[in-house]
Amino acid sequence: MRVAVMTAGSRGDAAPYTGLGHGLAKAGHQVTLVTHGRFAPLADAAGLGFHALPVDPRAELDSVAGRGLHRSGTHAGKLLRMVALARSVAGDLTDGLIAAAEESDVLLLSAAVAPLGLAIAEGLRLPSLGVYLQPHAVTGEFAPPMAGPGSWGRPVNRLAARAVNAAVDAVFTDAVRDARARLGLPPTGDRGARRAREGGDWPVLHGFSERVVPRPADWRPGLRVAGYWWPYGPPGYALPAELTGFLAAGPAPVYVGLGSATVADPARVSAIVTGALRAAGLRGVIQSGWAGLRADGDDMLTIGEMPHEALFPRMAAVVHACGAGTTAAGLRAGVPAVPVPVQFDQSFWAARLTALGVAPAPVPLRRLTVPALASALRRATGDEGPRIRARSLAALLAREDGVRPVLEALEAYAEDGGVRGR
Repeated sequence: MRVAVMTAGSRGDAAPYTGLGHGLAKAGHQVTLVTHGRFAPLADAAGLGFHALPVDPRAELDSVAGRGLHRSGTHAGKLLRMVALARSVAGDLTDGLIAAAEESDVLLLSAAVAPLGLAIAEGLRLPSLGVYLQPHAVTGEFAPPMAGPGSWGRPVNRLAARAVNAAVDAVFTDAVRDARARLGLPPTGDRGARRAREGGDWPVLHGFSERVVPRPADWRPGLRVAGYWWPYGPPGYALPAELTGFLAAGPAPVYVGLGSATVADPARVSAIVTGALRAAGLRGVIQSGWAGLRADGDDMLTIGEMPHEALFPRMAAVVHACGAGTTAAGLRAGVPAVPVPVQFDQSFWAARLTALGVAPAPVPLRRLTVPALASALRRATGDEGPRIRARSLAALLAREDGVRPVLEALEAYAEDGGVRGR
């Protein structure tokens, strides 16, 4: 089948689908990754087709509106600002998504494009499947990840999840209305569209492990936890010579990186990071990332992008913002973490790492200081407990196959004659 995997957002919103897509391609499907043009090299390395969408997510985060995220000190404030930013560009994705769908037999939709992708699938009479990296569905078991960690009690958790989902749907209100008109579909509101897919038990597979987030018992039918989709890593990848030399020159260092998160003052955050590492007596590998972090000195090395699966196993611990993808990479590597959540679902994943015993309590970026980070680093690297638990969990995750449930869902579509033209 011709499979379009559609997503939008940062690198962490695209990279896991290269591993999923590679697995589907190995099983004989023709897979195209549909996302922002800057991520074309990821698809090419994985041997996937690629269809570019407009909008550069990094440029949007560097815009005046994007920098406004730094002025919000609460989860709700950041979410409202991000909804406004995303809504301003959502309609720009429509042409690219329709063009890619017209060349496909089935659509696999990330949460970042699902409302618009579902309208397109309906208009073109294509089967579709949700492939989500976070647990977005309403549940009473925990608060919605985009709203922060923990639980506010079952009734409030469920109410908050509905509110967050309504905010996400609002990103696509105008784009969905225009797409439906363009495809000859009757108009429908955000609430009606969500009721239709929830009431019809639209299938969603989630790309994380039940060992990390067990499937909530009150989820509706059709929602499954598949297991992790590891980003595709080219076999035989060799670390750069400068990094190899640095690793050989002393004890295992600590990785620090904030991935696709941006910060208001990169120099200040960089100074805190280097000060904390030195206070804890640790060497550091600092990934510049979209935050623009830097570190100088014989005990520090600043690096650019490189595969986490090649880098993380060489580290004593990993300090990161706890996006879904980096959280998964650290768990896969079997090394302790120091969570420094910045925004959105990162606090949720940070809390999960702490609950699993592979990380100390999170140190949110807004409360980041040299003493706080140094203390967390000492706990992560000075106690064998987190390392033992991390290695044990990594061994269990290595036995899981997150691609298999997606393959089975595609095979079921084919057997049911759900693919266009059959």
